[in-house]
Amino acid sequence: MIRKPLHTFRSDAYNPSTPHKTGFLMMNFMHLSNRPLPPSRPWRFAPIPQAPLLWSVALSILWIALLKLFYLHPQIDLAVAGWFFDRVTCSSASGKVCGLFFLADQPLLGVLRKILFYLPHLAAVILIGVWVVKAHHPHPSARERQMIGTIKLALLSLLLGPGLLVNGALKEWSGRPRPYQTDLFGGHDAFVAAGDFSGSCGHNCSFISGEAAGAGWLICLVPLLPVRWRRWVGPPLIALALLTPLLRVAFGGHYLSDAVLGFLSSPLVFALVFALHRLFSQLRYF
Repeated sequence: MIRKPLHTFRSDAYNPSTPHKTGFLMMNFMHLSNRPLPPSRPWRFAPIPQAPLLWSVALSILWIALLKLFYLHPQIDLAVAGWFFDRVTCSSASGKVCGLFFLADQPLLGVLRKILFYLPHLAAVILIGVWVVKAHHPHPSARERQMIGTIKLALLSLLLGPGLLVNGALKEWSGRPRPYQTDLFGGHDAFVAAGDFSGSCGHNCSFISGEAAGAGWLICLVPLLPVRWRRWVGPPLIALALLTPLLRVAFGGHYLSDAVLGFLSSPLVFALVFALHRLFSQLRYF
């Protein structure tokens, strides 16, 4: 038997014309290594439905940190409320602060506030309509079934967040008077900081803002819009949602802390609802 020299094996191994396995793999490796790398995409945040657990943790930390900030530094609320308060000289020398929140008497702003108040209700009605139409489809696709599930979770977050947590619990039990109700801004009640439940308000109190919570829920709907609508509907919807808490502070209906924490409460509840749904779905198939 004639043995082939070792150097011949080495040369054949790197020769693409030979059918040797090692040479074939090396040829493909060298060919792939010479290809240009695909262009990298800019890093973007994943929306809440895609990363609900991450958003839940991040928003919880942010909400608690802001609450502590406003509680330890109540002068922030007082300073911002003072920007919109027009102080006047009282007719009596009783030492009472007199004045008004001048933007609250503007008719056009009042109409705008009413429109923004009903905007989350309108969005909920539209979602229910889409749900009914898709549910009655004789043969819904997998994408349509996923859309129905997402709409259900979004409506559930509206019920649990702005509905039960904010308007049903916190606004009834917090005891915090609104700015126009406090003695520092022409009212009769004592000022209390955000998170202090010792105030004299007994019903529909200032902490936290229900209208701001509804506006925060609208922000959560932007990633759920069809891609072709998101560019045109998303920016104006975000602008209107941000205008709602601003008007509540300008009218003297809420402090800055009430508006900010109310606005953030809805994305937090939205993320928690999606995170719990994903967790229970995984446990069901475990």
